Amino acid sequence: MKLAVMAWRNLWRYGRRTLTTIGAMTLALLTLIVWTSFVQGFLRDLETTVVEVEIGDMQVYPPDYRTQPSIFDRIGAPTELVDTLGAMGFDASARLLAGGLAAAGDASAGVSLRGVEIDQDARVSVVYDRVAQGSWLDPSDPAGIVIGGRLARTLDVGLGDEVVLLSQATDGSMANDLYRVRGILAPFSEATDRSGVFLVRQAFLDFFVLPGGAHQVVVRNTADQPLDSSAARIRAAAPGLDVLTWRELFPTLATMLDSVEQSMYILFMIVYLAIAILLVNATLMAVFERIKELGLLKAVGLSPTKVIRLILWEGLFQAMLAAAAGLILAVPLLYYVTRVGIDLAALGGQISITGIGLDPVMRGVVNPAIIVGPLSAMFFIVLLSMLYPALKAARIQPVEAMRHQ
Repeated sequence: MKLAVMAWRNLWRYGRRTLTTIGAMTLALLTLIVWTSFVQGFLRDLETTVVEVEIGDMQVYPPDYRTQPSIFDRIGAPTELVDTLGAMGFDASARLLAGGLAAAGDASAGVSLRGVEIDQDARVSVVYDRVAQGSWLDPSDPAGIVIGGRLARTLDVGLGDEVVLLSQATDGSMANDLYRVRGILAPFSEATDRSGVFLVRQAFLDFFVLPGGAHQVVVRNTADQPLDSSAARIRAAAPGLDVLTWRELFPTLATMLDSVEQSMYILFMIVYLAIAILLVNATLMAVFERIKELGLLKAVGLSPTKVIRLILWEGLFQAMLAAAAGLILAVPLLYYVTRVGIDLAALGGQISITGIGLDPVMRGVVNPAIIVGPLSAMFFIVLLSMLYPALKAARIQPVEAMRHQ
């Protein structure tokens, strides 16, 4: 306890230097807390958009469908597969996929047609919640479709307008029918925004003269299982089918997310390395200015171990003061970045990464990790950087110290 009191008093003998060091540590801690909050918020929003809105955590396809898609290649008994996955604890939904042409007035565009089971699909995707105008699909309205926003502009149609869909039916006939725009989606992916057309499952089957089946089963993972482990369980339950995780479906995006997370730790290292250099320099100056004093303390019985502890206490006190100041200043900033966020729309409107649309308002998150990570790193770096000056002080010889000028 006496060493702690002595260390505290020593700090304020050089008050300006101590406050400068504490200020730098506070700024570093504050920066890293807010940066970590933003990075985790960005990763959360991007992964949520990828997983929750449309593609799910995993997808099941007929063999080789991803490389050679064909309307004739289908999962034969999708209802049984969905029930099996449900019994395993996974939410799943079957979808039908095909291409075609949409026309309205003098405009036309290639479209991606998607037949969904309304109630089932709501358990794996929140695309129903991304309807910007109108309403989502309704089984009682099989002629109603929901289309992407850019597609609506291309066809120059609005709510209630009629759209002709054309394609090739499975029986060899020309598939064509008249549909009414029931809803227009907000942008969340370039592909859906540009060409997405959603129909109720039965309308899709009737349009293409399909007896049943599914081209895709979207699966949501359980919260307590790793993604790869869940994918392995589903492969065992669905032999002969291709099971892909979202990371396998979007490898570029997955790599980018990993890189962003790694960059957070690289920033930690750079910032705290600068703090370590500052701290070592300031402490070494304090040690050299107190050589005679430290020599006298050793002469009257202060052991080298206690000298090391004395210097470490000084570093610890500075870190504690910086932590307190950093956390206090972080509260209003975190409140702002989590509640209000930073609107990037002025920089270019809709933001997308590898075709995935993001909310232009970037917000941070608040959780224990954004505090514990920067705080733990700071205390570790402070104590580590104080070791060299502490060892230097411990090696001071009393006789040499008395002669020091």
